[in-house]
Amino acid sequence: MWRETALPMLRASETAGAAPSSGRVVSGMADVPRHDWSACRPGEAEGWAYLRACEIGTPPAFRLSAARVDDARGFAAGAPLFEVGYRLDTPLQGGWLGRACDGIERRFPGLLEWRLIGVGSPFSEECPLAVHPRLSEAERGAALGALITGIEREARQRGAAAIAFKDIGQSDFARVGPILQAAGYAPINSLPLAVLDLEDTRTLDAYLARLSSATRKDIRRKLKRKDAVSVEWRSDIEGLEAEIADLYASTRAQSHVHYGAFEELPQDYFARLSRQMPGQVAFACYRVAGVLAAFNLLFIETDRVIDKFLGMRYPLAREHDLYALSWVENVRFCQSIGRRYLQTGQTAYASKLRFGSALRPSTHMVKHRNPLLQGAVRLAAPLLSFPRWDPDLRAHRARKATA
Repeated sequence: MWRETALPMLRASETAGAAPSSGRVVSGMADVPRHDWSACRPGEAEGWAYLRACEIGTPPAFRLSAARVDDARGFAAGAPLFEVGYRLDTPLQGGWLGRACDGIERRFPGLLEWRLIGVGSPFSEECPLAVHPRLSEAERGAALGALITGIEREARQRGAAAIAFKDIGQSDFARVGPILQAAGYAPINSLPLAVLDLEDTRTLDAYLARLSSATRKDIRRKLKRKDAVSVEWRSDIEGLEAEIADLYASTRAQSHVHYGAFEELPQDYFARLSRQMPGQVAFACYRVAGVLAAFNLLFIETDRVIDKFLGMRYPLAREHDLYALSWVENVRFCQSIGRRYLQTGQTAYASKLRFGSALRPSTHMVKHRNPLLQGAVRLAAPLLSFPRWDPDLRAHRARKATA
């Protein structure tokens, strides 16, 4: 069902020349024009086709929809939405505080959970906010204002306690952060994205030369074992669907950080992407003595490759150093197709930093519908910061402090 919403209150100078806009919440990305979305976010692998694919077989913890804003000329802005029961202690990773929250939740089920409307996708690296490039600066502000108002109205109608714009990337935050802050949203640091810049490194040796001598030696030592490993690059995974899903589940179980429902994927996720995103996805399959020991799902964009998921069979993958081998293989892949950046996402930062990645900030913008509780959110923002509790990032900060 489509719902109309009024524009937020803006200064006359902000709305001058802007066509009247209306915010609508729709059932999903099928009700958002694909060509308009692509015009807003061109060349993006996690674009319309990806978001649409993730709406099929969605994990039961999530309810997906989308929001769009139209003006007199058609589609002006939009975003995917999700609804979820969000545990307030999600950023905490073990320790006494995490254990204390687990105890509270066991004794008082639901006390630490808020019904949340999320702007973005639980399955994307960054918040995919779409704003049409034909809009003027004033019109962009009006369209984003209408989007915010429509989403907040939807939260009231669903009885959601809070709204969160999930994982706004550094470049988008410069444009939309001030608008959200003016609308009463509080910033909370999300997990940063690890990104390796391969500029001026056309060969593997050129890349390795940028690393510390100890890291170079370690990688070269591990590469000596590559003869026992065969690598197959595929655009589809026909016949491997079940094995790949099992390897992802195995790797998820081995992780030392856990983020609940946000680690769950839609049903047949890997198989569906291999069918519906031709030319934008690649699978690297690693075999040892004929056994599928690891796989890597990569998204291909104009200037970057996104290392989306790595799944490994234990202990076979560790015995053959497949993490390091897959990293080197991905560097070579980027170099061979002329992509500057290798983006390796959130979590598991220790090796990514050692192998030369930098961290790009990401921000959640959060607003509780109760003004008093929103004041508490602002006060608690440092405590709720995801980087504060990630064990790899804590160790990284400690090393920098003593260096």
